[in-house]
Amino acid sequence: MAMKWRFGLRSKLLLLSSFLFTIPWFGYQYVWEMEKYLRYGQEQTIIGTARALATAMHERANLFNNQASFLPSVEKGKDLYSYGLSAPIQLDGLNQDWPDFANKAHFYQQKNQLYSQLTPEQLSINFTAAVGTYGKYLYLYFAVIDDKVIYRDVNARSITNNDHLELAFINPKGVFSRFIISNKTTGWIDAYRITDIKDDIPVPARQIQGHWRHTPQGYNVEVRVPLTEFNDNIAFAVHDVDSPLGVIEASLGSADPSSAETLGTILVPSPEIERIVKGMSYTNSSIWVVDQHHRVLATTGNIKKASGVWNKRVNLNNERIDNANENFILATWHTLENTILKPLYEKILTQPPSNFIDQLYDSENLTGKHIESALAGEPMSQWRLSTDQQAVVLSAAYPIFIDEHVKGAVIVEETTNGIRTLRNQALEKLFSSILAIMLIGALAFFLFASRISNRIRTLSNQAEMAIDEHGRINGNVDTSNTNDEIGDLSRSFSTAVNRLGQYNHYLENMSSRLSHELRTPIAVVRTSLETLAMQQQLKEQENTASNLQKQPQKPAIENPYLIRAQQGVERLSLILTNMNESTRIEEMLHNTEKNLFDLGQVLNGCIQGYRLIYPKMYFDFNDISTEQYQVMGSPEHIAQLLDKVIANAVEFSNDEKVSVNVVQNHNFVTLTISNNGDLLPEQMSEQLFDSMVSIRQKHNNEQPHLGLGLYIARLICQFHSGTIKAINNKALQGVDVIIKLPLVK
Repeated sequence: MAMKWRFGLRSKLLLLSSFLFTIPWFGYQYVWEMEKYLRYGQEQTIIGTARALATAMHERANLFNNQASFLPSVEKGKDLYSYGLSAPIQLDGLNQDWPDFANKAHFYQQKNQLYSQLTPEQLSINFTAAVGTYGKYLYLYFAVIDDKVIYRDVNARSITNNDHLELAFINPKGVFSRFIISNKTTGWIDAYRITDIKDDIPVPARQIQGHWRHTPQGYNVEVRVPLTEFNDNIAFAVHDVDSPLGVIEASLGSADPSSAETLGTILVPSPEIERIVKGMSYTNSSIWVVDQHHRVLATTGNIKKASGVWNKRVNLNNERIDNANENFILATWHTLENTILKPLYEKILTQPPSNFIDQLYDSENLTGKHIESALAGEPMSQWRLSTDQQAVVLSAAYPIFIDEHVKGAVIVEETTNGIRTLRNQALEKLFSSILAIMLIGALAFFLFASRISNRIRTLSNQAEMAIDEHGRINGNVDTSNTNDEIGDLSRSFSTAVNRLGQYNHYLENMSSRLSHELRTPIAVVRTSLETLAMQQQLKEQENTASNLQKQPQKPAIENPYLIRAQQGVERLSLILTNMNESTRIEEMLHNTEKNLFDLGQVLNGCIQGYRLIYPKMYFDFNDISTEQYQVMGSPEHIAQLLDKVIANAVEFSNDEKVSVNVVQNHNFVTLTISNNGDLLPEQMSEQLFDSMVSIRQKHNNEQPHLGLGLYIARLICQFHSGTIKAINNKALQGVDVIIKLPLVK
């Protein structure tokens, strides 16, 4: 049978202490609210940063490119954007050192023809071009695909009767300049300045440097031009010649480089704006300035480092860790915190990503609702996820006004990594403190409950040991000197057990005392009755002497009152004898030596005697004299035990049948004595073998019953280290008395 779980004091106190775990939940809610306020504060801060930077650029038209930034619209491929390069380009005709060349280059094809309009089938040339700026130079890269590459003849004076590249600029002074790159072979470029291709003699332009590299698909040209050669306008074109000393078959380019009016524009990040923006880099933010066409004019800061005002993880525990060296307990706790709790917190809490991807960094055109709103004249901020959805980015955009028109916008971005780091540190400190408090509190509760539980259990054990299963007082309850409720209960138990012991001792000795006190008056009454009966007989003999001689002798008529009085005296004497029997049995058993005997022989002899004593009863029993049931004890007392049980079974039997069954099980022999009679009342099987307990419904006036027979049977079983119990049989038609005795092998 499974043991039923008890909901004891310790369990109750632990349940009550579990409410302490609601404290971390409230702490988490508080930190979460704090994080929301910090985010709101961060949002207001970067909006203020964007406003301050935009205010510094209001009504300063000189900061913007006069041509490129003020165009009502831009045409991709013609109006160019120069990317800021992170390192100088090595002029080798290769694009390995061009960052993200495939995404930043523009492809020129049939729709970009300048003069003659050939069909796609007739056109045998196309190219890809990229523009970048580093330091004082503008870098251009051309990857040309041409089925026939015609180089300039060694002795030819013309620089246009072969494949060549044309550049055109307007310098800061407003002077229009044209340059031709025409090579005789692969290698360092040959650049020439011209005004009119037909009439002018080409002049070498040594300020323009680069490399011409022949490729299986055509050729690559990498060019470096000083920024002093141009201001806002630029155009380039690739001219294709398919035969030596031939004419130009096709021309592709960004714009017509033949005149100043046909040039396109180029937007180069403004150095002035970059200087202004650079002063704001100490705000630990990523800042962008764009024109009205979403093109980046200046940028500073790195979004990966733009975590807000917390530019690095603040160690809030440094001071307490240094002081912990002076205290062993604190040092142990902090060691536990650093080795176990912090790694656990890092797995549970959302950690700010140390590295994430956001493609907005290198974009030529910044997009977003906040930028659209700012370029429409309304400041706006928004929260967004990074491209890889690992980081949360807060962006704010503020418009830049020139002549009451929006000409650009300032975008300030920060991640929430700083706030998340601060939140995690606050949660770690909060949870560590709460955990320490809960552990100490739970331990204190557990120890307190354990002490109370142990004291109550000790008191319970003492109470159970003081009173045995039959109600006898075998010991005392120790008094406690503790001045609390449990101590008072212990002292009350001790007093109650002592009083019960004294009372039980009085009851246990009452039968012998009563027997001793009553025997003398009973003897007196018996003697008086006998004397009275003799006197009456003498008187009757004197009055009838003559009649007795004349008539035949008849028995004397006895007085019925004397007879009833004598019967009453005999019953009183028998009651006293039965009351003393249990006391004598206890004393005899205490002084009886145990001997080894055969239980089967004793049982066979007793059953044969019962069949003679109770001739009307049928005893269902098989002869077991051939079996060996060696028992250590007293055969005389075993016979007395059987006498009590059989007499009880015979008296309660309804069908004049008693069954006796013997079964050996391992080291025990079990005797089952059954009869078909009245069933035992509920909860009476345990009390049936107590002293002075009887369940007879009909009282036998001839034989007194004090309920001592089965009590004596129990004493004999206990003397033989056995047990006896009475149960209703399975058919609920009678009672089985089961005696279990140990065997000796």
